[in-house]
Amino acid sequence: MLLPGYGGGSLADLPGALLAALGVPEPARPENARLTLAPADSVCLFLVDGLGADLLRAHPEAAPFLSSLTARTLTAGFPATTVTSLCSLGTGMTPGEHGMLGLTLAVPGTGHLFNCLRWSLPGGQSMDPEQWQPAKTVYQRAAEAGVRPSYVAPAEFENTGLTRAVYRGVRYLAADTVDDRIARVHEALREPHAHVTVYYGDLDAAGHMTGWGSDEWLHQLAVVDDMAARLAEGLPSGSALYVTADHGMVNATEKVDAEQVPELMEGVALLGGEARARHVYTEPGAARHVLEAWAETFHGKAWVVSRQEAVDSGWFGPRVREEWLERIGDVVAVPYDGLAIIAPSRHRIEALFTGYHGSMTAAEQNVPLLEVRP
Repeated sequence: MLLPGYGGGSLADLPGALLAALGVPEPARPENARLTLAPADSVCLFLVDGLGADLLRAHPEAAPFLSSLTARTLTAGFPATTVTSLCSLGTGMTPGEHGMLGLTLAVPGTGHLFNCLRWSLPGGQSMDPEQWQPAKTVYQRAAEAGVRPSYVAPAEFENTGLTRAVYRGVRYLAADTVDDRIARVHEALREPHAHVTVYYGDLDAAGHMTGWGSDEWLHQLAVVDDMAARLAEGLPSGSALYVTADHGMVNATEKVDAEQVPELMEGVALLGGEARARHVYTEPGAARHVLEAWAETFHGKAWVVSRQEAVDSGWFGPRVREEWLERIGDVVAVPYDGLAIIAPSRHRIEALFTGYHGSMTAAEQNVPLLEVRP
């Protein structure tokens, strides 16, 4: 188990370091924080969905530019999944503080699961982004300090609930193609005291469908490498480009359909999370039985613990806010090696994946932090 390096070595520590590099003091940032960046007039953060540090090191030939850069390694946080990492980057908080504790989470007291990526509830119900994630974002704090935060990403994401939850305070610069994203970044960096984040998600999509290391994935890695090189070419004097990711990935070598194993579903009310980080919500009084059944079934294949043990072990950070506790499953099941715990009737597309992420293996937790300065 690679426990996330909260307190200096995780994605949650990067936003404060970026703001500090721009001269914006972070009140909650300890002076001895291990993650420090050199001062810059402006910064660009290139966020590549699914670009695990271990994955990048395995294929330097497909990414010669990125592989030539001096690299540091951060950990994503738990679970190692997009919504959790984006919120850590958007707030500078650990998952236990910001509350985005997984892909699909129980809404306490409702009997429903909430998909934090698609921002959807059963029956067309809605969720207020500021209610689900009420913390002030780093972009709001940056703007208050005179920094100009911008976010460059596809137009389809502009008004989603997830964007409103984690990117409040940014100027959204919609750009669908690689060329357009590069152009928008360079335009934004010409403004004084800029903080620009640019997102690319197709590498993660290729990994899910065909597996990391596949021809399709390697093609997307080459696209990412070229994009990073072109972003670097247009950096103005005094600025800095940082490349990182939200998580890595593993390819599944075994899938267990939990819905088809009666002993796994007995006493289970809701099956949330995702295939590599399952939140199991139990019927009243059934938590102990469910914990024992899941632990026995996945012995030697997954870490299976109670909610309290996951919290006490620091999986979600040093502290979990009391109001977020019931978002965590009564039982948390986290596969290692190549196991994916699927639930096709609930998550049909996920069950078809080749590549998965969410767990606390090095391949999923380790993400690069690469730096370029003109």
